[in-house]
Amino acid sequence: MPAVIHDPGQIDFERPGKHHYQVAFHLDGTWGYSLVPLTVINGARGSNSTGVLCFGGTHGNEYEGQIAIKRLCLDLDPERIAGRVILVPQLSESACVANQRSSPLDGVNMNRAFPGNPRGTISHRISNFVKKHLFPLAKVVIDVHSGGKEGAFPICTSFHPIADPRQRAEIAAVSRLFDTPFVFIYASAMASGLLTDEAEAEGKVTIGGEFGGGETASRFGVRHAYEGILNVLRHYGLMEGGITPIRPAGARPPVLVKAEHLNRYVPCPRDGIWEPAVDLGDAVEKGQLIGRLHDFADHGSAPIEIRSLHGGYMVMMHLSARPSKGQTLYVVGEEVPWESMLR
Repeated sequence: MPAVIHDPGQIDFERPGKHHYQVAFHLDGTWGYSLVPLTVINGARGSNSTGVLCFGGTHGNEYEGQIAIKRLCLDLDPERIAGRVILVPQLSESACVANQRSSPLDGVNMNRAFPGNPRGTISHRISNFVKKHLFPLAKVVIDVHSGGKEGAFPICTSFHPIADPRQRAEIAAVSRLFDTPFVFIYASAMASGLLTDEAEAEGKVTIGGEFGGGETASRFGVRHAYEGILNVLRHYGLMEGGITPIRPAGARPPVLVKAEHLNRYVPCPRDGIWEPAVDLGDAVEKGQLIGRLHDFADHGSAPIEIRSLHGGYMVMMHLSARPSKGQTLYVVGEEVPWESMLR
């Protein structure tokens, strides 16, 4: 059984081998704890200055990351590792148990809680633990997401616009190691308090991504997350071996798309029943019909036709058939050349 840790200062992050912990964060208002799983691996093959830190379950109803990182907790052999790997398969443990996006203990979305507060509610205390105790140990931070019940995405890695050219180029190169069909540069202004925002601001090589959706467990998403992390370890020399392709031979190289500005995150104009006319990942033209909104209060009425405001690739659509007014209905990303990441 994992060792229960009440004081993060008790974790020996230098201890050789592989060690499983449950970090106890006391509940607000009752006697008990949320036990956050943590695995620390210090390899026997020698030192490596590139620590790698991986998260699943930042949102509790997104399962590909939870599964892939739990598998890595079991499968990674310290005898084959050089340096340190830290794995957290369920960061918002209480949200994961409840199958919810946010923690039911404090109503906080963990991916809006950074940099955290050591005297805040439980989600803010967990995020502060990550900021204070885990971030300093890693150069590379990977946060595996999927759409939950909110959005549908083609499988992709993602990062924000990065001002520093060296950091941007390295993040772009590492994002390709997951061999996803798309790599998505998304707007920082869509949200604040993100784990990836905090890591990027610290200058870390930070990879996010969307590896499924619908509170399911996509076998393709799990594979891209699991094998992609192994590729990252090989890339930085923490494991031996070359980079392993994940998609079938002959697959198109990852397409780099960006939606840096909020006008690409198109809100639903009214409540209705959503009928898509295109698929995720499709190339679309400006003005093309991409879906219809139906009003069944008058079943003889014509639907509202939704036409794309931009050309590019469909990188997000609202998941359910019942979007509400104001929810993001779709995002069309503009294709950009990979060479632009080197400028």
